[in-house]
Amino acid sequence: MKDFSGRKWATRKDIFIDRIASAWLIRRFIDPKARFVFVSKGTEKAPRGTVPFDMYGSEFTHHGEDCTFETLMKAFDLKDPALQSIAEMVHDIDLKDNKYGRKEADGIAQIVTGLSQKLKEDNKLLEKGLEIFDALYQNYSSSYSV
Repeated sequence: MKDFSGRKWATRKDIFIDRIASAWLIRRFIDPKARFVFVSKGTEKAPRGTVPFDMYGSEFTHHGEDCTFETLMKAFDLKDPALQSIAEMVHDIDLKDNKYGRKEADGIAQIVTGLSQKLKEDNKLLEKGLEIFDALYQNYSSSYSV
């Protein structure tokens, strides 16, 4: 696996659940020094020198039935029950297929929707999103350590 530390990661503007959660996963478990850039809609390629995610044709995007978060977990061999719970919730919200039937998905979707309506800048939304996913991870981690 290539070294992904200290990289600049690129995704599409107007981030929502999968891109927010994926950025959180990148920052917390893949590249703690990750920086993020957001490209305009309709942009086919990420800026030179960036690692694209949740962008058409990139390595780290939807594959098969997996959302980007799930793709990243598999690519970086992340096997943590708390992360798996988050992956299932993100999948249910992003793909709207209720594959995992996560009961908390609707509530988290409402919170992220409200934040995206309130915070128009992706960097600010990502900052709040990181806190939400830190809290979710803490909650799931404590429930698995009992």
